[in-house]
Amino acid sequence: MRVVMLGAGYVGLVSGACFADFGHTVVCVDSAAKKIEDLQEGRIPIYEPGLDALVAENVRQNRLSFTTNLAEAIKTADAIFIAVGTPSRRGDGFADLSYVYQAARDIAQNATGPIVVVTKSTVPVGTGDEVERIVKELRPDIEITVASNPEFLREGAAIIDFKRPDRIVVGANDPRAAAVIGEIYRPLYLNQAPIIVTSRRTAELTKYAANAFLATKITFINEIADLCERVGADVQEVARGIGLDNRIGRKFLHAGPGYGGSCFPKDTLALVKTAQDCGTPVRIVEAVVAVNDQRKRAMARKVIQACRGSVRGKRIAVLGLTFKPDTDDMRDAPSLSIIAGLQDAGASIIAYDPEGIRQAKALLSDVIYADDAYSCAQEADAIVIITEWNAFRALDLNRLREVMRDPILVDLRNVYPRTEAEKNGFKYTGVGIGMR
Repeated sequence: MRVVMLGAGYVGLVSGACFADFGHTVVCVDSAAKKIEDLQEGRIPIYEPGLDALVAENVRQNRLSFTTNLAEAIKTADAIFIAVGTPSRRGDGFADLSYVYQAARDIAQNATGPIVVVTKSTVPVGTGDEVERIVKELRPDIEITVASNPEFLREGAAIIDFKRPDRIVVGANDPRAAAVIGEIYRPLYLNQAPIIVTSRRTAELTKYAANAFLATKITFINEIADLCERVGADVQEVARGIGLDNRIGRKFLHAGPGYGGSCFPKDTLALVKTAQDCGTPVRIVEAVVAVNDQRKRAMARKVIQACRGSVRGKRIAVLGLTFKPDTDDMRDAPSLSIIAGLQDAGASIIAYDPEGIRQAKALLSDVIYADDAYSCAQEADAIVIITEWNAFRALDLNRLREVMRDPILVDLRNVYPRTEAEKNGFKYTGVGIGMR
């Protein structure tokens, strides 16, 4: 099949590279000339494990290419996937669909024959209807069908998720569109990946419902963690005790500083706004959004409390800046709120992250950046683990303690057992680990 990905960002680039690896001919189109130039020269604009090698191999095999010329790319395409950004709109939190609608207009104006348009971007219910209206109004002379195919990729594991998905959701009101998308995903039949074909609106809502539910699980265990600290329980053991129940499941039950990233914050806000507009508010999700925002700020207070009630004039070492490991994504990362809170309380910050420093520099001010964890800890009054990178899981705690002014470890991801930290001379504070 001949596939066009309109948008060469995270979703478009990963999806395009994986489709090409299935054997399809894929062209990634983007209006950002610098991004396309970088991709043509082999420079990948995002960090995702394995993506650089996957792109390079499929470019070498002439299955994957990059261009700014949509008119040329669309000429022979069987399907074109819209994979542009849908950031939260300022003011009300609703998804900004201007890029999606502009993509629809661009497709209609450049289409030369029948084509299936697929929204890969995360969009509110009814977006596909408007995309269909736009393309049919502009090009009534051409058969353009519109479908939805939401992505369910985890940053840091996107290639694995794409090639071995839990499910593929196809929202198509037209049998031809469903057939084309089914053919594009046919190579996954060998992995027995279930393909759910449903209505376009159902597919759109499924994506939001999935992310809202996962965000709810994270927020739930974070609130249980706070209770554990008060009553002398261990949230990790509580999570294991409930997670072994198949009805609940173990994933997304790791207590921490709150969720961030490109999906959960904006998707929960968009779902809340959609539900309010429809007169059926989702109170649970509204609470999740509020509690998660409050939690990020509360983590700064947790660090201050661990530092004997004050960080004024103190040097705080931060390990991990990105919202999760194995990505360079800083969008809505808990570190942003935590660092700001510590700076407001008078602390100076030195930080290290394996991949996120370049992005962090554009978002944080008055932060010193270290080259590794040990240089980050040099002369620090406390060290705070915010992101659980593998590089932080087996640190030499004795070496860390020796270079610090004050051996205080605030472990916001519970990477280290309290007993191990204390054995190495640290005053330890974890999340959801109470002491009687």
